[in-house]
Amino acid sequence: MNIVGITACPAGLAHTPMAAKALENAGEKLGYCIKIEQQGIMGKVNEISQKEADAADFVLIASEQKIEGMERFKEKKIIRVAIGTALAKPEAVLKKCIATIDKSQS
Repeated sequence: MNIVGITACPAGLAHTPMAAKALENAGEKLGYCIKIEQQGIMGKVNEISQKEADAADFVLIASEQKIEGMERFKEKKIIRVAIGTALAKPEAVLKKCIATIDKSQS
């Protein structure tokens, strides 16, 4: 499974990088290829390229904020979750996303 995602909170200084790291660690632990972009006061960190977006099975948005660059993900399944949920339960979030994707493909 190839996953890309974006984390963003109002300031982008604490929850944004913590949620990104939690999701990346959970993805690696579960055996998925995962890249998480952070958007906040420092701009975009670990930016997802168009090539990476095109190769993704789905896009995970962990934020209640407006996300910049959503046009990269046209025609991709996008799943949104609260950033706090991604931070607190990253493995559960990824498992639920995968189940949702698997269900929609059958």
